[in-house]
Amino acid sequence: MQSVTDFSELLKSAQRSAVHLEMKDSYAIADEAPQIEAWRNGFRHNPDDRASWWRPWLDLTSNVIARGVVMRRARIVSEPVSEYIKYEYSGTFTNIAAGEQVRWLARHNASDLTLPGNDFWLIDGKLAIFNHFTGSGDWRDPDQTMTTDPAVVKLCTDAFEAVWDRAIDHEKYTV
Repeated sequence: MQSVTDFSELLKSAQRSAVHLEMKDSYAIADEAPQIEAWRNGFRHNPDDRASWWRPWLDLTSNVIARGVVMRRARIVSEPVSEYIKYEYSGTFTNIAAGEQVRWLARHNASDLTLPGNDFWLIDGKLAIFNHFTGSGDWRDPDQTMTTDPAVVKLCTDAFEAVWDRAIDHEKYTV
């Protein structure tokens, strides 16, 4: 495995597809503390105020998708969902507005699936990029590693497609 130095460049290199599997119920709480606190106090993104949404991520996403790349994100979540997942769910419409397809799968419906040990991105079915987190959901060092090993890429491809086939479209999933 090789460390990732610039994830945005890897995502920009996608020609056909970029898929992301998320499997944790909480992420980077320390980094997002102000946004989560605002959400707890009633803040919600305004669908009509795109300029206020998560930048530069949504710009990058929009640009990649505008080139014809299909971007899909699947989230495996415990139910009832955690507070963090409720927070994440409330802002997912911004990902969809940027062009991502998002689905949710209840963890109890994934028990018989073979899944990698870490969240990952898969670029064009050739490059697997693993995200590494601490137990509290913060990034660890190194925060990402990548591989083109065909067996690992196949594991990620098969895992993502199995989750995607079972998961529920964001518009139909409720928290």
